[in-house]
Amino acid sequence: NAVHRKLLLSLLEQYQPISQADFDVKNTIESFVKIYPDCFERTLEIGHITASAWLLNKADTHAMLMHHAKLNLWVQPGGHCDGESDVLAVAIKEAQEESGIQSIVPVS
Repeated sequence: NAVHRKLLLSLLEQYQPISQADFDVKNTIESFVKIYPDCFERTLEIGHITASAWLLNKADTHAMLMHHAKLNLWVQPGGHCDGESDVLAVAIKEAQEESGIQSIVPVS
């Protein structure tokens, strides 16, 4: 958990916001991960880290979106970490489960 929290914080530190709103969200997430060691647990009432993935075709011309019935929105595949702190592994697992595509290879 501590290793993955450190990795997540490192990735957040590298992220370059393009707007003030992005900057504010980045700072909020960084603070949240630093303050709450259990940030990957859905039982954390204040909130929790989730993972998602953009699924692109090989030509990078199409992306897959899923309809989220509860929110009535089109979103990228993803879900709750449920205590798993390896966010990339969760993103891949959720994308495989939701899309039915097993051969997902991360590019970033």
